Formats: sequence, C-alpha cells, structure tokens
Amino acid sequence: MNAIIKTNKGDMKVELYANETPNTVANFVKLANDGFYKDLKWHRVLPDFVIQGGCPNSKDGASGMAGTGGPGYQIDCETSADKQHHERGVLSMAHAGRNTGGSQFFVCHSRTNTAHLDGGHTCFGKVIEGVDTVDKIKEGDSILNIEILD
Repeated sequence: MNAIIKTNKGDMKVELYANETPNTVANFVKLANDGFYKDLKWHRVLPDFVIQGGCPNSKDGASGMAGTGGPGYQIDCETSADKQHHERGVLSMAHAGRNTGGSQFFVCHSRTNTAHLDGGHTCFGKVIEGVDTVDKIKEGDSILNIEILD
C-alpha cells in the first residue's frame, strides 16, 4: 500500500507497512481518507532528526497549541513488528508515551540521531520517492493533503 504526502515543498511517495503494522496503517489511512491531514502544518522540524506533522492544532485558525492535538482517541504502539528501524525517510508515530499515538507522525532525516527511537515508536512506512523533500521542509510548511493510492 502506498500514499502520497503532498507538501508545499514537494511530494513524498510512501510505502506503508500494512503487513507489519496493520493497526497503525489502518488509522493513518482512515485519517488521510477522511481529509484529516489536509492543510495541517509541519509543526516540529529538527535538522538531522525529524519533521513532524499531523496535529489538528497546527491548522490555520485552530485554537490549541500546535503539537498537542490529536484525533480524539489513542492507538496502541506496534513496536515489536518487523521494519522497526528509524532511518532516513521512515514514517513513525509520534506520541506522548507508550500507546498514546493518534494522528501525529514524523519522518526521519537520517539514522544519525534516531536509533534511540527503535522499539519506542511505531515505524509504519518509508518514503520511496521524493525523500529530498524531507530536507526542504521548514517549521510551518504545509501538508497540503495525504492521498492513499492503493
């Protein structure tokens, strides 16, 4: 299963780990298909670490603090699955503690500063085209939409 993360800096085609992390992928697909990610911002960008988005409070006109919102529910981590290795281009669920993820996710810049995330955050996909877009994203840039391809 693939998705396109459309941003104001370019598109990223992502392979989703539907077999390895089925619940996390199903949640991401549902939110994307419902338009949840449309017009959100990349609210956290740390060079040589990650770009993070998916917070509804990052949308223009939202009242909450960016980085603190979610879909109104939480999902369990799937960190014992295969492909749980945070490296360049990997999508992973952000959370405030084990089993508290929802809609926020991050994309890794590199493996350099992300090894400590292995086993703590669910890797649920990887950028397979347009990984250079990760380097172009700055805090406040837009997630225009996320389109599920199959």
